[in-house]
Amino acid sequence: MRQTARACAASPPCARRGQCLHPISLRAILEARLRGKAIGREFLSDSHHGEGLEWNFVAGDGGRPPLPEMAVLPLLLCLLPLAPASSPPQLATPSPCPRRCRCQTQSLPLSVLCPGAGLLFVPPSLDRRAAELRLADNFIAAVRRRDLANMTGLLHLSLSRNTIRHVAAGAFADLRALRALHLDGNRLTSLGEGQLRGLVNLRHLILSNNQLAALAAGALDDCAETLEDLDLSYNNLEQLPWEALGRLGNVNTLGLDHNLLASVPAGAFSRLHKLARLDMTSNRLTTIPPDPLFSRLPLLAKPRGSPASALVLAFGGNPLHCNCELVWLRRLAREDDLEACASPPALGGRYFWAVGEEEFVCEPPVVTHRSPPLAVPAGRPAALRCRAVGDPEPHVRWVSPQGRLLGNSSRARAFPNGTLELLITEPSDGGIFTCIAANAAGEATAAVELTVGPPPPPQLANSTSCDPPRDGDPDVLTPPSAASASASAKAADTGPPTDRGVQVTEHGATAALVQWPDQRPIPGIRMYQIQYNSSADDILVYRMISADSRSFLLTDLASGRTYDLCVLAVYEDSTTGLTATRPVGCARFSTEPTLQPCGVPHAPFLGGTMIIALGGVIVASVLVFIFVLLMRYKVHGGQPPGKAKAPAPVSSVCSQTNGTTQAPSAPEPSAPRAHTMVQLDCEPWGPSHEPIGP
Repeated sequence: MRQTARACAASPPCARRGQCLHPISLRAILEARLRGKAIGREFLSDSHHGEGLEWNFVAGDGGRPPLPEMAVLPLLLCLLPLAPASSPPQLATPSPCPRRCRCQTQSLPLSVLCPGAGLLFVPPSLDRRAAELRLADNFIAAVRRRDLANMTGLLHLSLSRNTIRHVAAGAFADLRALRALHLDGNRLTSLGEGQLRGLVNLRHLILSNNQLAALAAGALDDCAETLEDLDLSYNNLEQLPWEALGRLGNVNTLGLDHNLLASVPAGAFSRLHKLARLDMTSNRLTTIPPDPLFSRLPLLAKPRGSPASALVLAFGGNPLHCNCELVWLRRLAREDDLEACASPPALGGRYFWAVGEEEFVCEPPVVTHRSPPLAVPAGRPAALRCRAVGDPEPHVRWVSPQGRLLGNSSRARAFPNGTLELLITEPSDGGIFTCIAANAAGEATAAVELTVGPPPPPQLANSTSCDPPRDGDPDVLTPPSAASASASAKAADTGPPTDRGVQVTEHGATAALVQWPDQRPIPGIRMYQIQYNSSADDILVYRMISADSRSFLLTDLASGRTYDLCVLAVYEDSTTGLTATRPVGCARFSTEPTLQPCGVPHAPFLGGTMIIALGGVIVASVLVFIFVLLMRYKVHGGQPPGKAKAPAPVSSVCSQTNGTTQAPSAPEPSAPRAHTMVQLDCEPWGPSHEPIGP
């Protein structure tokens, strides 16, 4: 019996059909069947030896089971695998490990490790039960919506150092348990509002070493309450959603270094109460505004060994402008001197912490240029200019004659350079406008008078209220007229004195001839330099002229504008051997105003005239047409042309006769026709006439 059971277990009939069960399953089925037969004292025990099973039947009475059961037992051993029976539940088969990856599935947590596997996309056969997924150092170019779907238990995801350019909206929507996301070392250029949606438990977000130039305001909304570490370093960020960053109440580390940030708004970090490290190294910051967070916590430079309550602030590598706006930062205790000043020139290159507090000074603003009194007709635009200098650069504002602060509106535009443009002037705009230039050191004011006159009358083509014609080109240089000479003299009286060594002998509307005497007493002259203000604003324009020249023709001037011009001699100083300059002289002159030629009406007037003329032509044509129709109607006797005139009624009685007397015949037709002619003798009919008998 033991041999039979062994043989059948070793080579059952079902082996030829490929339907055999595992030996352990066979044992379970056999035990269930034997118990179902209610074999009383017998019980079954087994031991696994090699490829077969050894079955030992032990009986309580005589050591052998009853014969019927022994005879059926070999058949049961071979047929039981074919009989339908319930098998124990099988565990879910885990997904196969992706090629070139290492998977840890024997113990929890499950991990899928594919670093440096040369992957071009996220493997589709990932085990969705994984808690850790590492796909760093591959060539993945995009993260699609289906790549990470249903991975609800994922805690750590690393996609570092790939070539990712695009992340689909909602690509991480199912990763609600994710704690850390590494996307550093990729090629992301922007981050929208839907790309990080669903990361409600995210704590570490690493986005460094990308090409980020834009970060949406709502990109961090889902993880704003849980985020503890945010790294945006080594990107191309010029602006940040500071309001969104201010809502990261649990953030401990904020990395903004190596970007293109030029300014930080005041109070941007005031709500980050748990912030322990702030890195703004190597940006374009010229100043750092005071923040309650900085004044509340001590500042230390060394991140290691700092107390738990210390804030590590790093801002080296920025072109800091060391003036009074940074004195608050200078008063804080530091342990290093890594930061340096870039400006002003007196402090450029010096260590920030080595500069004394008394050297952090500001200069109050000074108004250097303002528009002269202006007079414009109503309805025309007007531009008021105001320039000021100071340290820091002053901010210019305008106040109307009524005392209102002016800004951008439907009628006015204020520019950062201090220009106020009134698009359409009204009589109520006339008065004194006040320019206010202010900075941290104080403010300065200047008044500009604006006169708004009545609107100009329209100029007709034959009007004599235009400028007289001029012979020749308006740019031809002519000696200064009496009016321009008096204007230049008045300007010279109000401005700096004019050196007689430099003269503007001839000038026109857009050109001027400048002359200066020979400078032989100055040895080693290399060239001459002419400086004058530009036609648009007060920025100086430079012209370099050879040393043997004594005159120069300026051809880029604006008509009706006053210019301040200076000539400098550039020479080599024999004492120091360096290049030096010596002023030759200065002059102030005004260009001729541009005269309007006669016979050219304004465009609005010309357009209205053309419309009126065209309407008159149309009306005249209609009237002529109606007149012609009326005349033709009268000529044809009240009948439309082309319709035969109806014959007049005849009040006579005609009788047919064959006599010789003939009535006047009707006009012959134009073409002969075959017909019978009937002659009618007609007599007037009256009361005395009676019908004539036969």
